[in-house]
Amino acid sequence: MYQKVPVTILTGYLGSGKTTLLNKILSEEHGKRIAVIENEYGEVGIDQGLVINADEEVFEMSNGCICCTVRGDLIRVLGNLMKRRDKFDYVLVETTGLADPGPVAQTFFMDDEIRAEFTLDGIVTLIDAAHIDQQLERSNESSEQVAFADVLILNKSDLVQEDSLVKLESRLRDMNTMARVVRSTQADVPVDTVLNLSAFDLDQVLERRPTFLEPEYPFEWTGVYQLDPGRYAMTLEEGPDPEMSLVAIPGQKTDEESLKESAEQCVRLYALPSTTLKPGDAIPANQHLNLDLEADGTKSFVFEVQDQQTVGFYAQHTAEEFDLKIIPAGQADSAQSGSSGSAVSPVKERIWVAEHEHDDEVGSIAIERLGNVDPEKLNEWIGRLLAEKGVDIFRTKGFISYANESRRIVFQGVHMLFTAQPGTEWGDEPRRNQLVFIGRNLDEELMRKEFDQCLI
Repeated sequence: MYQKVPVTILTGYLGSGKTTLLNKILSEEHGKRIAVIENEYGEVGIDQGLVINADEEVFEMSNGCICCTVRGDLIRVLGNLMKRRDKFDYVLVETTGLADPGPVAQTFFMDDEIRAEFTLDGIVTLIDAAHIDQQLERSNESSEQVAFADVLILNKSDLVQEDSLVKLESRLRDMNTMARVVRSTQADVPVDTVLNLSAFDLDQVLERRPTFLEPEYPFEWTGVYQLDPGRYAMTLEEGPDPEMSLVAIPGQKTDEESLKESAEQCVRLYALPSTTLKPGDAIPANQHLNLDLEADGTKSFVFEVQDQQTVGFYAQHTAEEFDLKIIPAGQADSAQSGSSGSAVSPVKERIWVAEHEHDDEVGSIAIERLGNVDPEKLNEWIGRLLAEKGVDIFRTKGFISYANESRRIVFQGVHMLFTAQPGTEWGDEPRRNQLVFIGRNLDEELMRKEFDQCLI
């Protein structure tokens, strides 16, 4: 019988201790060859540098939410893993602290190729015992992470009084009666608490959430057009964004099953690098496109249809938001000059609405600078920053270079709690300071300016 590869999803809010647990698993003698897939929130990947022995077993996906736009990236990485199946026998997926683990778990049931090769062993959620109460009040994602868990690791238990821990455990069990709750300090739990659980039960999940297998997509709208042979223009007016992602699917059928099949194809295409088109450029089929909409007035992109057929457009935004129209090329000039032209009406439209929404005020700030930092100035700045904005700074992490220190300084923080300690040797690597702050309503320009004042 073919043995599927077991997968554990490791989740938990920012700063809960996921990387600490990951390092423990990778350093223990348990006889397993583990491939790690990481997703980071922000434009600079830090976590891979914090993972020990991170040579070939760590696959990083940056700058995206793994539960929406990066689902196709997860499928792609898992597919690449299967090409080296003899190198590993277990997979750990570490999600960003801002991810709902539900759609991540969906991947192992909804994609036929992935379902044939992998089996979801369990979802393990780390809980920051010192901060979880305020996180649950302010974040839907942290609640989802608790609700989906097969195991809840109550980390940093040493920072909380016993009576508070008992109340917290009771609250967590009220939220998820089926999860096992384990206390820990420094994420120090037996490996068998995390691996080989055989704990994820799809029937139980569907009982709790009947919509679990309804996927979320990185696009909002599909329009299917019946087109005669000839040249056409897609025109767009001012909209909410200066750009829009799009995939064109020729031969698109209009029944729901066909739309969903193409939607899954587009999930994979959206995970690939996009080709940027400027007004006047031609729209190719079956590619991830990024329409540049910064020009004033009506923006027009062209495409050609060889035979009579239907064409489906899978767009990041709805047609109404940009007054998107498909116009025969002979009438496109009149559209550019202000006339509405004779637009082709879609024979089918479909709105794809994600179940969850992210906090638009939450974002990441990445600072990268070569050179060395003055420790006193840095400590003074960090102390002042956390005192003033600590409640809104969920997570702080990165590397710093001190002039008289041969090792990089690794720093990590959660809200007002902050630690810094020597890490690996710099060796021949250029001394580069990398910092990532994840939080709400952060002043990026001011933070960059103040950090630059800490450089020698």
